[in-house]
Amino acid sequence: MTSAAGRTERPREVETAFMLSVAAMAVQVVTWMLDVFVIAPTGLEQMRDADGERGALLQVALSGGATVVVTGLWLYFAVMMRAGRNWARIVLTVGGALSLFLLMNSLSMSGFAREEMLRIAPDLLATAAIVLMFLPASRAYFSPAPRTA
Repeated sequence: MTSAAGRTERPREVETAFMLSVAAMAVQVVTWMLDVFVIAPTGLEQMRDADGERGALLQVALSGGATVVVTGLWLYFAVMMRAGRNWARIVLTVGGALSLFLLMNSLSMSGFAREEMLRIAPDLLATAAIVLMFLPASRAYFSPAPRTA
């Protein structure tokens, strides 16, 4: 199926990749909140011990702000990918590959524990989204529309 502009309709794989990206973002935010405020010893407690109350709150604010900015950019790129922008697919792929590389590096140094599953879930979801973005139906969707003179 093609649209009036000559581009194929959005395939199910692209929709699924978008939903996996959104799920990865949500898990990332939840993981951050659990690490900082809930799971003992909380990040906030550890920062208080190291830097005092004021330093800990500053670090939480900076970390939270960075999480919001990164999640906002990730959402923007996912929306643009869903709209068929190949550059956004490439940005998501490079970002996901970098994140996966950093995860593998971290796991090689500290090992893997079942408790880490929630922390690696966003990387696994993002990796699945990347795979879906490069399946044949998705590649056709991201290829440039034929141009007429």
